[in-house]
Amino acid sequence: MLFSCYVNSYTISRTGLVKGNGRYHKPSHRNTEGDSVALHQNNRLSTGIEGLDIILHGGLIPRRTYLVRGSAGSGKTTLGLHFLSHSDNGLFITFGEKPSQIIDNAENLSIDTSHITFLDLSPGMDIFTDMTQYTVFSPSEIERGPLAEKITEMLDKVRPERIFIDAITQLYYVTNNPIEFRRFVMSMMEYVVKRGVTLLITSEENDSESDGELTFAADGIIHLTSGRNKRELVIPKFRGSGFRYGPHTVRLTDTGMKVYPRLVEPEQSHRVFETEVISSGIPQIDKMLHGGLERGTVTLFTGPTGVGKSTLGMQFMSAAATRGERSVVFTFEEDERTLIERSVALNIPVRDMIDEGRLQIVQIEPLRFTQDEFAAMVTHEVEDLNARIVMIDSVSGYEMSLQGDQLIRHLHTQSKYLRHMGVTTILVNEVHRIIDAFQATEINISYLMDSIVFLRYFESKSELRRAIGVLKKRVSDFEKSMREIEFTEDGIKVGEPLKGLRGILGGLSSQGYDITNPEID
Repeated sequence: MLFSCYVNSYTISRTGLVKGNGRYHKPSHRNTEGDSVALHQNNRLSTGIEGLDIILHGGLIPRRTYLVRGSAGSGKTTLGLHFLSHSDNGLFITFGEKPSQIIDNAENLSIDTSHITFLDLSPGMDIFTDMTQYTVFSPSEIERGPLAEKITEMLDKVRPERIFIDAITQLYYVTNNPIEFRRFVMSMMEYVVKRGVTLLITSEENDSESDGELTFAADGIIHLTSGRNKRELVIPKFRGSGFRYGPHTVRLTDTGMKVYPRLVEPEQSHRVFETEVISSGIPQIDKMLHGGLERGTVTLFTGPTGVGKSTLGMQFMSAAATRGERSVVFTFEEDERTLIERSVALNIPVRDMIDEGRLQIVQIEPLRFTQDEFAAMVTHEVEDLNARIVMIDSVSGYEMSLQGDQLIRHLHTQSKYLRHMGVTTILVNEVHRIIDAFQATEINISYLMDSIVFLRYFESKSELRRAIGVLKKRVSDFEKSMREIEFTEDGIKVGEPLKGLRGILGGLSSQGYDITNPEID
């Protein structure tokens, strides 16, 4: 392939303006040795994408070269536009797509290109109409000189702080062999970086020979992948810095690229909080738990369908609201409207809690979000909105609704993050057997829990009743007895400890105690 090597649509006018299709962008002529772009506190350069900056521990190291790899449609150009839009003076060198198309696409994504200068090195229409053949000289001898001249001329005129080249693998076609391509690209990288520029270049993943040369030369690599149901990003290489290992979820939205970092073991996420016991608002339940649940702990409410697990969780959130605290429930199965109406019918003032900003109900649609996106939702609620109780309802819905593998491992990491942030976490777990031998969970997550509260159906005198008990509590002692629990229009009612009754955990109680308990209040 031959390149016309002209600045096709964009020319430098006498006024010093870079013009393209009626759009004028005035280049800055400041000295870039100090890089006038505002840097992060750790002297990093923002990529323009918040999630990617988190993955890179604050952003890119200035005045280095970074390679963005990926197949067609993976988001390379969009990432480059974000990168340049966060500079006061950026240069976009394109070897493929026309600048007019790039600007139109950026405007559709609400990405500002007013401070971006475009150098168009894409093949012009004259390539088709002019069939001139080089018979004495090779294409590389004819094309490389004007190409380098155009780039250096633009660098002198614009003096950019950031440069994005899309796609540099096209240069492979104006060199004779891989060695010459590597030498040409390396010299160009060195020339650009010595001018105080941070360089971002893209390569087509299927150009394996030319792409392989670039991976050795770049200081960092951002690898974008796109599959049938998801897009991901990984960082295989980042010289001079640590980074968060992936893969990380990527979304291409109406406002550009969104990156959701993978949740990792919370070594850095730690909030100083006072260890205290939080009440349920029901004296009998607090007595069973020796005061209530502790801050910064993870508790499992487990039992068969309809036994009252979610309602019990809402009761803890109602008590938190009376203390002026905010809670959030992520519901994977039950409709938000149903949850609200059912809670109100049981005298839990959910509507008032929502109106006062003390409760947020987030309904998760099946298979819409990845684990990383869900983790970002939780982080937002905790760190930005100061949620003190988080309930995930339910674990089975969580497992079925989120995309990705190793969901239980992710749940472990999510729980550990919440624990370190001083959040009281409630996980609702459904066991499938309504009346049968007792089993706390069916997916082996008991080891994650600081406390386990179980609710059971049992049969007594031809009636189906409910009982509540505490199976585990790491941070304190707890009541070993079970109590009958009822859910009424006046709220949750809990009786005195059941005595003289056996077989409740098996679902069938033996005689010896009248289960009709007048002491429920």
